Amino acid sequence: MHAEDRHQAILRRLRERGSLRVTDFAEELKVSAVTVRRDVEALAERGLVARVHGGALLPEASAPAAAQPPPPAGPGLVFGLVVPTADYYYPEVIRGAREAAAARGVRLVLGLSQYSPDEERAQVRQLLAHGIDGLLIAPCGTPGAQDWLAALGVPFVLVERRSGDDVPGAERVVTDHAHGARLAVRHLADSGRGRIGLLLRADSPHSALVQEGYLAGLASLGLPAPDSLRFTVAAPETDPVRREAQLDAFTEAVEADLLDAALVHNDHDAIVLLPRLRVRGLSVPGDVAIVAYDDEVAALADIPLTAVAPPKRAVGVAAVDLLALRVADPARPRHHLSILPDLKVRASST
Repeated sequence: MHAEDRHQAILRRLRERGSLRVTDFAEELKVSAVTVRRDVEALAERGLVARVHGGALLPEASAPAAAQPPPPAGPGLVFGLVVPTADYYYPEVIRGAREAAAARGVRLVLGLSQYSPDEERAQVRQLLAHGIDGLLIAPCGTPGAQDWLAALGVPFVLVERRSGDDVPGAERVVTDHAHGARLAVRHLADSGRGRIGLLLRADSPHSALVQEGYLAGLASLGLPAPDSLRFTVAAPETDPVRREAQLDAFTEAVEADLLDAALVHNDHDAIVLLPRLRVRGLSVPGDVAIVAYDDEVAALADIPLTAVAPPKRAVGVAAVDLLALRVADPARPRHHLSILPDLKVRASST
């Protein structure tokens, strides 16, 4: 089992049970206790778990109570939260929403759509049947396919989605992904790179915004942006042949010295590139500097990856707060809130 898989297994166990013992979990995974202990240490450095003697807890389970009183609003309220998955990207969004809901005395109920529009609607129907007072949702349908949200009968907030902005009553909390891409481009240019490429994941709802920021960043610096330096890869399970072709095209472009840096969306694809480049005798960051996008597992690569880090937890907190304010005052002006990501600089670009 790879380190990334073990980390996800640890996080799943903690979300299910709240704690784990290193020795017991190592036996379950058929690895050494030292291996699991190192995994816990790596996750603790990222703030995803809290280390305790012999095991780990979720951070909020071990933190002292906040000194300030919780914000006002809604004891007894129930909010639904529907996201595509509880594995990649969304665990921190869920965590932020859970913390904000708890601070307000709001019960939060989670539904997972698994990137299926039909399952998404089924989850929302079930939440409405249970009597939620408001909905937080990251819709997985195509842009313009969210009109059904206007007929819910409860206020709703879009989470990390802009595609439903025109739906009557829609509010949103999102990461400014275009800003994140501009941060990455400027960092690479400041590091002396002038041929900056882009590799995007075809199935990501954020790819268009990342590309928008990438192009704007290059334009602001007077750097070229030829189509030949932009690559779009499919998810492994959807079109493996096309995916392999695009990954090969990217490594060939580095080998031909057509690009000396790249922004890669997402972490997984950035990590996949490292051994491919190594096989061709190419080094990171020597031959090509890499900035990943998402910062889920970027720090755990064998060459720790510089990464754009969306403020996922802050998005979850802000979404709950926005919905609570809407429930308390239905007549208030609609809000579209955009939160800026950070850039975490590591070995892959320095």
